Amino acid sequence: MSFIASVSELETHYGAPGEASLIKEVDHLTTKYRVVVETAKFCTLATTGPEGIDCSPRGDAEPVVRIADDRTLLLPDWRGNNRIDSLRNIVEDPRVALMFMVPGWNNVLRINGSAKISVDRDLLASFEMEGKHPRSVIVIAIKQVYFQCARALMRSDLWNPDQRIDPNFLPKPGHMMQEIKAAFDGAQYDKDWPGRANASMW
Repeated sequence: MSFIASVSELETHYGAPGEASLIKEVDHLTTKYRVVVETAKFCTLATTGPEGIDCSPRGDAEPVVRIADDRTLLLPDWRGNNRIDSLRNIVEDPRVALMFMVPGWNNVLRINGSAKISVDRDLLASFEMEGKHPRSVIVIAIKQVYFQCARALMRSDLWNPDQRIDPNFLPKPGHMMQEIKAAFDGAQYDKDWPGRANASMW
């Protein structure tokens, strides 16, 4: 098995990018890019820190981020499992990457930048949902914005409803944890989860 060991080898192997691959990258939200962000209710948040990297799913009933201006995004951190992996990383290393996905749209929008964690009470209150506020808001300064070619989503046929997998085919979370720790009551966890999730969505 052979491996590429340098950037120069990599560039030689792949060749130069085309014009469209270069002109699509900007350092702010254009009018068209803004439409995508204002439509997306889901994105992934990638971070890195001294203990490694993390990629976290983020979703909301409304657009997943709020646009403060064409160079700043606000991402509320709603209730979760309190692992705070992404937030730990941001405190140590502010670099972040987001990938926005919109059902039915075969492209994705990518934004790279730097982030800070705000616990400003007025800012948290501005995201109120069902009387509850996020624990913090991730304030993202945009450095790069560009859309990603549609081939990956086209190859996977991701949005085709006929390609959906029966969720009963896949292992339930409780069963996955019970495989790791035999004494864990996976069946009870899975039974309780829907009610617990609905009661702690925000």
